[in-house]
Amino acid sequence: MLFLVLAALQSPVAERTGVFQSPRVLESSGVAASWAHPGVLWTHNDSGDGPYLYATDIRGRDLGALLVRDAEAHDWEAIALGPCPRAAGTGDCVFIGDTGDNSEDRFGVTVYAVREPDPPTAPADTQRVTCAPAVLRLRYPDGPHDVEAIYVSPQDSTLYLVSKGRSGPVHLYRVGGEGWAADTVLTATLVQVLPVEPDPSAGRWITDAAMRGDGGLVALRTQAEIYFFTPGAGGRLHRAGRPTCRIRGLEYQGEAIDFLRDGTLVLTSEADGPKRPGQIHVVRCPDDD
Repeated sequence: MLFLVLAALQSPVAERTGVFQSPRVLESSGVAASWAHPGVLWTHNDSGDGPYLYATDIRGRDLGALLVRDAEAHDWEAIALGPCPRAAGTGDCVFIGDTGDNSEDRFGVTVYAVREPDPPTAPADTQRVTCAPAVLRLRYPDGPHDVEAIYVSPQDSTLYLVSKGRSGPVHLYRVGGEGWAADTVLTATLVQVLPVEPDPSAGRWITDAAMRGDGGLVALRTQAEIYFFTPGAGGRLHRAGRPTCRIRGLEYQGEAIDFLRDGTLVLTSEADGPKRPGQIHVVRCPDDD
């Protein structure tokens, strides 16, 4: 069963649209295409940076940065857009996953949800601060996991987390949109083991995920492939009727993925040294809607 997902690999139509022009964006670990501000992409660094959101576009322009007030950045790994949980008010939120755990020894991790702010507009626009985020502290029912992929249901703000597969199978977890509170630690629900066979030698660790705006399609990416799933009852994922999309060799170190409004995908990567900034690609996979 685990190997069925590897069948029918096909190459995408891919265009490198830009590189990150901000000298501060060295490890774009997550990307989210703004709903409220068409053309704007939100991204953030991996561990080692403060709690900053960076605004850019598919050309990689430096549009400035915002500090996420009252947040910490232990190991930010993922970002997603979705309807705000009740604790964050109404409207759409940016969800930020401080869920990285290379050593798999964090018995609790954090996800922040902040109402999507107006983006900064220029490289020097770096003094803005977001409103205080809602805070979700969570643990997994089967112990610590390295998680670099999250997505949010556009229907009900349910949060989904996908383990990287660092030390075992790839797991899908969920947390409902109720009960976010900084003084409470929730236990995520294990939804299923996903049919992706981890293989670091082949670049096959889950580094990000995205749900299409209509909620009808989920994309999971590694450094080598993109897998497509359709969500069902309870958030369970079923293989979509489209081939696995081959992206091996497209980027230096591919990390992030999101859907653009037209159904294409945007991918971002980390930098490869000071002279090779992180890349941005727009990708249309075979049989994409």
